[in-house]
Amino acid sequence: MINVTKTFLPPLEKYIEYLDEIWKTNHITNHGKFVLQLEKELKYYFNVKHLFLVNNGTIALQIALKALQIKGKIITTPFSYVATTSSLVWEGFEPVFADVDENSFCLDPDKIEEQITPEVKAILATHVYGNPCDVEAIAGIAGKYNLKVLYDAAHAFGVRYKGNSLLSYGDIATISFHATKLFHTAEGGAIITNNDELAHKISYMRNFGHNGPEHFWGIGINGKSSELHAALGLCILPEVNNLIKRRKELSALYDQLILTHGLQKQVIREETTYNYSYYPVLFPSESELLSALSSLNANQIFPRRYFFPSLNNLNYVVYKIMPISEDIASRVLCLPLYHDLTEQEVGQISGIIKNSIQ
Repeated sequence: MINVTKTFLPPLEKYIEYLDEIWKTNHITNHGKFVLQLEKELKYYFNVKHLFLVNNGTIALQIALKALQIKGKIITTPFSYVATTSSLVWEGFEPVFADVDENSFCLDPDKIEEQITPEVKAILATHVYGNPCDVEAIAGIAGKYNLKVLYDAAHAFGVRYKGNSLLSYGDIATISFHATKLFHTAEGGAIITNNDELAHKISYMRNFGHNGPEHFWGIGINGKSSELHAALGLCILPEVNNLIKRRKELSALYDQLILTHGLQKQVIREETTYNYSYYPVLFPSESELLSALSSLNANQIFPRRYFFPSLNNLNYVVYKIMPISEDIASRVLCLPLYHDLTEQEVGQISGIIKNSIQ
């Protein structure tokens, strides 16, 4: 069986070294040694001022939204994972969808400006598959209309744009460390900001609002990570560059084998150092995608329609047509891509796809 992804696990003996120390100290949670160490190493890796580990990427979005302390509508993308929209609705915001760019798959700045009204207070954009949004244009729009900018950077580990970590853009960026991600802590995520005031709010909001054992800065939630999760992250972090290198090699092989058969790829923004977290391909039609998917599944190969459906179709939002997002969502398929996928398996997958769309 070949799945769309496979979790990378470090050598067990390496993880056990961390577990031995955790067992000796009996310190499992509440900002332990390894949580603090991983936060420090990730801040250095991303070259950002403030980074807070949390227990998943969705909580990261929810805390980030709370920390902005705004009310009203938020412009967002219909082409993302469901958590981008569900977090907005869960926190009481009305999502206002703007369509995406047909090449980058990210929010189209021109479409953003069309949706701005006095009720709109922020922009929540996704770096789709780790491809940078047009961060300069979005910053310009935000400045013009006094809007906050939050980036869902769930897929952006290791991505750099114009020499800077993609996580350094916007008022706040969030990232996922779920087991399916390039870098993971089994479950987890992080909130990143370079703003000291926002950092203070995030720091207490992820810990019930505590200001010491018996006092509280304000409202909070339990968003903390554990020593067990942080230890896993510390084992995996040194391997990230090799993981990216391998994914890049396999992506180049896919390019060579299938891009001459009517399939298209997302256009990565210029001046980007990409992380090859995913290999999405756009089929000429949904019917051809479904034909290829059926053939692949018959051979125990399980890519994923990621992202599908376009989020403006969710049953808890007001539907508004988003023609580009809906078209891309109907035709995009993420092919298997992970650290120990073989060249032979890439060849097999590519061959099945080519045969199914001829």
